[in-house]
Amino acid sequence: MRDAYHEELDSIGESLVEMARLVGSAVGRATTAMLDADLKLAEAVIAGDQKVDDLQHELEARAIALLARQQPVATDLRIVVTSLRMSADLERSGDLAQHVAKLARLRFPDTAVPRDLHATILEMGQLAQRLMAKAAEVIITKDVDLALQLEHDDDEMDRLHRTLFQHLMDDRWKHGIETAVDVTLLGRYYERFADHAVSVAKRVVYLVTGEHADELQQAEAPVEGA
Repeated sequence: MRDAYHEELDSIGESLVEMARLVGSAVGRATTAMLDADLKLAEAVIAGDQKVDDLQHELEARAIALLARQQPVATDLRIVVTSLRMSADLERSGDLAQHVAKLARLRFPDTAVPRDLHATILEMGQLAQRLMAKAAEVIITKDVDLALQLEHDDDEMDRLHRTLFQHLMDDRWKHGIETAVDVTLLGRYYERFADHAVSVAKRVVYLVTGEHADELQQAEAPVEGA
């Protein structure tokens, strides 16, 4: 009976990894669809988000059933509750990738991204994909140090986000208001996607240590003057 119980716990973790891999792939393909004005690829990303939603619903059902049947305590309870929260982060990440694809579809056969910003948007999309791949690795390995690194990796996304705004605020901007709105939305989608990847990693830290990532980092920070 306990073996079946732990198999259920393991299956929840496997579903989280699958969700992370799906949304990481989705944001990469959505970026390609945006920059290449690829309508077929955009439609595939939009339709594929249903798989992520289905996985979340299945995970929630299994987690609630475990809570009801097994009444887990201590670490096992932390696994179930934290997994539910991670699944919400991952589902939202899938929605954000879908938003990118929907914008690509909306502007087809044109692209929402001016040529002079293609490199920045490509870099944001690739970084978002790498961050989510690292989050998936953290779920698998339960590596606290790797999890804590994600927040530092996210600093690069924040830098790219600021770069977009510098272009938008430049007096030489010549692409019009509609394109400015599109670029603003895109920047927000990627920035929030990265935030969700970091959130997943932080939840793994809590899962492993029982402490929140911010508290753990403060405890390990050197004391000035020491």
